[in-house]
Amino acid sequence: MRRVLSACVACLVMFTAGCGGDDDLRVAGTTIDGALDSDERIVPVLEASETILGQPLEWPSGPATLTSVVLTMQPGEETGRHYHEAPLYALILEGTLTVDYGENGTRTYREGDALMEAQEIVHNGMNLSDEPVKLLVLNMGAEGVANTVLVDE
Repeated sequence: MRRVLSACVACLVMFTAGCGGDDDLRVAGTTIDGALDSDERIVPVLEASETILGQPLEWPSGPATLTSVVLTMQPGEETGRHYHEAPLYALILEGTLTVDYGENGTRTYREGDALMEAQEIVHNGMNLSDEPVKLLVLNMGAEGVANTVLVDE
């Protein structure tokens, strides 16, 4: 049971790190004393209340949905202009991704970078390198809310 709980803690750490105001982790009303300190395998990656462009995170109303994918982009490939109606977490697993946010500028993300993507702002992800880019994407939406909305060119 402790191994299963430790695995659950590892999965929840990005959502709970810092939420309790102390080093205890609360899962389903239970406190696991010092869980973050006692397990060196747990490394917080990102704690955020804003998107990469400084927007406050806003969850859509309705029954929650979570969709996770590993996206691979080949050299020269682009996502196309799009936006997200709900929070999207991305972790760059391999390579370098450049994202053009239009009037909000261009940002480059490298292996190991984690971010909460912009919401409701049109952007285009590009692999400008000679190597594939691989990223883990978690869409945190609600029933009836599109994870990604493509914009006509």
